[in-house]
Amino acid sequence: MSGSASSRHGGTGEAQPPRIIVGISGASGAVYGVRALDQLRAAGVETHLIVTRSAHLTLSQELGMRPADIAERASVCHNVQNIGASISSGSFRTLGMLIAPCSVRTMSEIASGVTSSLMSRAADVVLKERRKLVLMLRETPLHLGHLRTMTALAEMGAILMPPVPAFYAKPRSLEEMVDHSVGRALDLFGIDSGKVARWEGMNADREACPKPGGDAS
Repeated sequence: MSGSASSRHGGTGEAQPPRIIVGISGASGAVYGVRALDQLRAAGVETHLIVTRSAHLTLSQELGMRPADIAERASVCHNVQNIGASISSGSFRTLGMLIAPCSVRTMSEIASGVTSSLMSRAADVVLKERRKLVLMLRETPLHLGHLRTMTALAEMGAILMPPVPAFYAKPRSLEEMVDHSVGRALDLFGIDSGKVARWEGMNADREACPKPGGDAS
């Protein structure tokens, strides 16, 4: 992680680990949120988790996880209805917020500015404070209403990042595909999870230049 990501407690001089808010909505793909928490913990990042009620159903259906199972992966777990939580204020400093996966409902509520839950309130705070808001939107195909909402969010400063597999990395398992997508999302916050297969160019590109001492003609 870059040194610029760290912050300090006000006036104490005590080093404060970087913080990120992680939201898990009810869309399919709950594993993205789970792996994000795991990668952030490994990177030494403090995580503040919000899980919607629909997401708990998805976590149970797709991964067999109970609320306690997901909560223990986070540094702090917030009730989605607790509008008075620390992360509802812009004075609580974070690197931003990742919603993985992000449902159309959550995306639309954020775009409307009507913050009826801690999920949308925290996202609204991140936008108003000009911090990073990354939405791993899980929906396809998209109709015009979805596209207009995505455009509005992009204009507000959010980053729309559907978890599209990177086949150039030649993943050998579903886990590697998920980890790569999550790692690329964390790249946007300046966090290197060590899970991204970095593109180094085509093999032909590397072989095109002559070796030192070779024939340059």
